[in-house]
Amino acid sequence: MDQNRTAETPAGTSRRTFVAGAATIGGAAALGTLPVGSARAADRGAPSVAVLGGGVAGLTAAHELAERGFRVTVYERRALGGKARSMDVPDSARGGRGALPAEHGFRFIPGIYHNLPDTMRRIPFRGNANGVWDNLVAPPEMMFARSNGREDLRMPIPWPGHQPPGLDLDDIRRMLTGLLQTALHLPLHEITYFVNRALVFLTSCDERRDSTWERTPWWDFVRAARMSKEYQRILAVGVTRNIVATKAEEASTRTVGTLGEAFVFNLLGQGADGPPDRILNAPTNEAWIDPWESHLKKLGVDFRIGWTVREMKTAGGRISAAVIEDPTGAPRSVVADHYVCAMPVEHARRTWNSDMRALEPQLARADKLVTDWMTGIQFYLTERPKMVDGHVNLIDSPWSLTAIAQAGHWPGRDFPADYGDGVAVECLSVDISEWDRPGILYGRTAKQCTREEVAKEVWAQLKAALNDTGRTVLRDGALHSWFLDPGVDGLGTPNPTNEDELLIHPCGTLHNRPTARTALPNFYLAGDYVAVDIDLATMEGANAAARAAVNALLDREGSAAPRCTVRALHRIPAVENLKRHDRTRWRLGLRNALDVG
Repeated sequence: MDQNRTAETPAGTSRRTFVAGAATIGGAAALGTLPVGSARAADRGAPSVAVLGGGVAGLTAAHELAERGFRVTVYERRALGGKARSMDVPDSARGGRGALPAEHGFRFIPGIYHNLPDTMRRIPFRGNANGVWDNLVAPPEMMFARSNGREDLRMPIPWPGHQPPGLDLDDIRRMLTGLLQTALHLPLHEITYFVNRALVFLTSCDERRDSTWERTPWWDFVRAARMSKEYQRILAVGVTRNIVATKAEEASTRTVGTLGEAFVFNLLGQGADGPPDRILNAPTNEAWIDPWESHLKKLGVDFRIGWTVREMKTAGGRISAAVIEDPTGAPRSVVADHYVCAMPVEHARRTWNSDMRALEPQLARADKLVTDWMTGIQFYLTERPKMVDGHVNLIDSPWSLTAIAQAGHWPGRDFPADYGDGVAVECLSVDISEWDRPGILYGRTAKQCTREEVAKEVWAQLKAALNDTGRTVLRDGALHSWFLDPGVDGLGTPNPTNEDELLIHPCGTLHNRPTARTALPNFYLAGDYVAVDIDLATMEGANAAARAAVNALLDREGSAAPRCTVRALHRIPAVENLKRHDRTRWRLGLRNALDVG
């Protein structure tokens, strides 16, 4: 293969025929071909890389490769940023303002992340010493919202430098009431048992986690079936469906426990990049994605937006081309030295042919990975609701809602002056994690409801959780408009679809997650489904997987360029000593020393 050229040719044209024909008629431009990569890199004879997908994984791979002198082109079917991007509400801009900002789901960048923050620090942003990373802000509190007249559980997030939330006497009364109500409804023996189970997982060796706990549902691990409804709601369902977007009865204990362990360490200030809860100080594209795109262009990265990958072609045990539809719908054969597959798994595996699966069994196992729906809706309000200054988890809501009022966290933005028609002053962003359970308004699942009914149902569930203790937080009269992620279609019909599903983690998922390096010598995987240390579909996982993919590519090239740093989740030495002891017990076929059954 020509190591100094990457080209897009009409599908069905062989590489040899294309080059010969181009030379005959006076060059590739005569056939409408588009060379890929920067002229700077091409002058150096740099290898070419086609990055297939422009989400967090694809942009990370492009960033790392471009910094190391490769010629990179990113092919993205829709818009850069993938599920992380923000988007405009169509036809909402008035009077010279920008459109109302919307999103697939609100951003959440906890301190347990290290790889993604490192990338953010390397994206320049005017006035920021640490680039885009300085656009992260930390909400000072969070809340578990209860329904049926139960007082909400509002909790500050302790962290050095945090400004304590402003509280009045009524706020303090409600906080204490919520804490005592929850404590009194949870029997002491159940609390004691849950703490023991947490310590069992904390001290379990990696071998036990990867085998026993990977095969054990979280519901069974915490013995939820034997416990009170309150225990089930908070400690079994609340930490899985609302946070990990999977069912407690199915979720791997390894996945739930690993995430919980990381957050505990984060709260204790152990090995953290920052506070446990961080968001961006503006709509995502403004604060992160647009500056990233601009920086990558300066590094020489080319972008092809509206290009949809259809299939990979193989020859001689390697990838010979990617067939990609251009914005007109015409198939193009894209030939590169290397290919980084950075699409979500449900889209990526449609492009893998039988030859690829035969050459690399990991790809066949990836067919077993499961995705589910977790999608956002935004409500635009004409008044700022008096609610928690951070995320709220509506743990009693049938559709497993989580939410955050965002405008107050965007200090550099005057919402009514900058967005929409000047009337809306707040964006209440809500994630819907449960789409297959009946709601409270229509008695139907979210998939069975129309888009309008979904909006009304979510609004009703929000009010049921926030307006149920004598204080009206959300008023119908303050609802300006709403926006539901356009990736969801066909709601209320027999065949609803979702273009942006989320990888979930039922038992056994770990062993079906592929590595970034594949048996095909010029093909690499980057995405939140790839096996990395954080066992969860996250932006951190996508970023770490992209770094691993670039390292594999560098190894294959025999490159002298420095390898990407891939940081694992933080480990505490004292706990590692206990895990070593458990490793001995595991090898002898014994339970963890703290496991009382």
